Amino acid sequence: MKRQFGLEQIHHDPTSVVTVGTFDGVHVGHQAILKYLAARADARGGSSVVLSFDPHPREVVHNTPVPLLTTIDERADAVERIGIDRFVTLPFTEAFSKLDAVAFVEDVLIERIGLREIVIGYDHAFGRDRQGNAELLKELGTRYGFTVDVIPPQVVEEHVVSSTEIRALLSEKGNVTLAAEMLGRPYSLHGTVVRGDGRGRKIGFPTANIAINHPRKVVPATGVYAVRVQRMTGGKAGRQLNGMMNIGYRPTFGGGEHTVEVHLLDFDEDVYGEDLRIEFVRHLREERRFESKDELVEQLSRDRSRCIHLLGEGSPQSSEG
Repeated sequence: MKRQFGLEQIHHDPTSVVTVGTFDGVHVGHQAILKYLAARADARGGSSVVLSFDPHPREVVHNTPVPLLTTIDERADAVERIGIDRFVTLPFTEAFSKLDAVAFVEDVLIERIGLREIVIGYDHAFGRDRQGNAELLKELGTRYGFTVDVIPPQVVEEHVVSSTEIRALLSEKGNVTLAAEMLGRPYSLHGTVVRGDGRGRKIGFPTANIAINHPRKVVPATGVYAVRVQRMTGGKAGRQLNGMMNIGYRPTFGGGEHTVEVHLLDFDEDVYGEDLRIEFVRHLREERRFESKDELVEQLSRDRSRCIHLLGEGSPQSSEG
């Protein structure tokens, strides 16, 4: 897949079948659009193109940070796995936010990218003040000779799948199971192992303290989770480990700053400074304060047993990808 950034890198291809959106999460709703896009491009002998934006448009329009399910690179990786030909990222600036919908179609989609067909979600809106919609695209399609396809919403357990819904499931409820169903894969984040206070090792549960690599990544709600962890080398996933993650403030030890730490099962190597990719499998329990260190250790032992049951016995695996 070709990855192009900015208007100056875009090459014109009049056979392009295009979709436009932020696609944060590349969830099952997005995947339905992307798979249809790839099929239409193949059927028409054209090129499939995803046009995305960075930063998230709401950060610019509303001047407020937007938590992300996927960084722009994670987004591109997920799109590539579906088999798309081109992933185009446009910097979303204040000036770009003022471009009206018709000018966006004419100047960017038709003149810059080339447009034979466009595929959009049922609720897609674009251009200044989100004035563009499916009806406008169909009018412009008649004028300029491109067709418009609208993909209906995708529903999981009576929930209409959306990035907003998934963010809430993760950050407010820690419901990583339903979030994974909506994403079509486990939710994951990347981080670097940094020095902690060593308190976990003193009670028999050494942890790797994680500094999340992207400041906007959604961090699941406080609590204890069963996770799978991959050691990353040069951007490639290497050895896979099973783990038990705690997110929160460690109230038994007096609380303090928010921490993300993982206890790796049946593993005792030094991973300080390493990059780890963490997949969330199951929320085990809420974080709470214990009356004594012994009571905490007893609960951690039960948590560890649940993790082993959920994630499986056996030695860590090796994987490539």
